[in-house]
Amino acid sequence: MSDFVAPSRPVVVSEPWAKQIRRAASNYLALTKPRVVELLLVTTLPAMILAARGLPSLGLVVAVLVGGALSAGGANTINCWVERDRDQLMRRTRHRPLPMGTVEPSRALVFGLVLEVLAVALLWSVANVLAAGLALAAAVFYVFVYTIWLKPRTVQNIVIGGAAGAVPALVGWAAVTGGLGVGPWILFAIVFCWTPAHFWALALRYREDYAAASIPMLPVVKGPAGAATQILGYTVLVVAVSFTLPLVTAVGAIYLGVAAALGLAFIVQAVRLRRDPTNQRAIAFFGLSNTYLALLFAAVALDVLVHAH
Repeated sequence: MSDFVAPSRPVVVSEPWAKQIRRAASNYLALTKPRVVELLLVTTLPAMILAARGLPSLGLVVAVLVGGALSAGGANTINCWVERDRDQLMRRTRHRPLPMGTVEPSRALVFGLVLEVLAVALLWSVANVLAAGLALAAAVFYVFVYTIWLKPRTVQNIVIGGAAGAVPALVGWAAVTGGLGVGPWILFAIVFCWTPAHFWALALRYREDYAAASIPMLPVVKGPAGAATQILGYTVLVVAVSFTLPLVTAVGAIYLGVAAALGLAFIVQAVRLRRDPTNQRAIAFFGLSNTYLALLFAAVALDVLVHAH
């Protein structure tokens, strides 16, 4: 009788379905860049409140915020699909789902397109065609004009491409009024002028990444000192633009007080970055820029609501 014993096969333990679903949901959510979406929505709700001179209906607010999140998330997902090869070259982005291979590129593209369709359908049915059209236009501009055309070709990529991130304020206003005016365009201008300083600070911190991916971001082309100088210039510009809002809308003393305090802090931090354009200063400025925009638009809403009651 033979003493041979066949080797046992390794036991494969399948991962529970619930865990697989959670991991997949997390990967697809990461494609939408939730932190970017949150910042965009911060500008939408105050624009709606300012347009309505009070609180709009809860149903409209929810529909516009959800529609805006879907539209921005869809555009960000398609951006990740377009830039999946570049993202592999950058330390900051190489752990995203597409470079890591945790989501198939074709599925990511379909996911992004579905989000855009849902966004347009929701905004069109609950708000109006103008709000839906603006959201779609922002997504198309972000993907085709900024991501595909401008970003790999010109140092002014974020200056022009930043317009996409300023559109949510227009969407919020249009959803309430069905039209546009000077007020929403000033809100648009605030975000538009804020974007270069905000993004260049991040690009300054990760300039080696952008250089490795051959993306001509300002800190790569002009160096830290040149980038810091332009960051200071755009910081002063956005603070100046912020003071024009009371001239054409219902905001008053509360907004002006907050805008003055925030603007002073923002400019001081930009001056410090100009004097010492290090990675630490850059990321500190980047963090403050997020706070600046969020609190400035919160002041818009607070001013309106206080006067309304």
